Amino acid sequence: MDQFVKRRVDGPPGLFAAEAAGLDWLRVPGGALVVEVLDWDDTSITLARVRSCHPTSQAAAQFGARLSLTHDAGADGFGVGPKGLRGPAYIADLPMANHLEPTWGRFFAHQRILPYAHQARRRLGIEGMRVMEALASRLEDGIFDDDAPAARTHGDLWSGNLLFSEAGAVLIDPSAHGAHRISDLAMLVLFGAPHLDQILTAYEKTSTHLRSDWRHLISLHQVYPLLVHTVLFGAGYADQAIHAAKAYL
Repeated sequence: MDQFVKRRVDGPPGLFAAEAAGLDWLRVPGGALVVEVLDWDDTSITLARVRSCHPTSQAAAQFGARLSLTHDAGADGFGVGPKGLRGPAYIADLPMANHLEPTWGRFFAHQRILPYAHQARRRLGIEGMRVMEALASRLEDGIFDDDAPAARTHGDLWSGNLLFSEAGAVLIDPSAHGAHRISDLAMLVLFGAPHLDQILTAYEKTSTHLRSDWRHLISLHQVYPLLVHTVLFGAGYADQAIHAAKAYL
């Protein structure tokens, strides 16, 4: 089998264990295709090579439908990591909390918004931090909660982690955890994906838990990845994060 080996001798501890556990957890019958993990250790992960091809609208629609089934496979709760993961979790190289919260709003506030806002404090500024803290308070109050159960999400679903092959669109490099299904869709929208409209339309037709007004909440779910990018890549993302958050205050 043709292989691809990703190495990180200087990576944070448990990085590849988390990736392998996430990929295994995301592989569900009828769900989105997931790259096969062949081996991993502390400094590398060996994957089956995905032969990329030109994305088609048909493959995008198929992925959208399959992604909804992956999400609907569920998780043990909001904030819970993949089964089998015993060590730390990550978003890129940043440590990521993964522990059970009773509601999505509390999870998003305490494990996604506030931790990365504090790491980006200097780049957000005093007013930006006030905005993030106000948003976290509204999230904790349950303003944006609904009845949908925790979804089995990829967690870092930008276009670079979605490879189109002859077999269909394949997921790679997750930050997998139990979260709201809109979060994966919001990241696809934020960073773009080939034939995005076909993905979203097929997802809507297949999903059993997507709320009818979900498109109005896209920017809310984008605050988290924008904060992560502020921490990783600089203040250029801070204004975007603040602007997105203000819309929900």
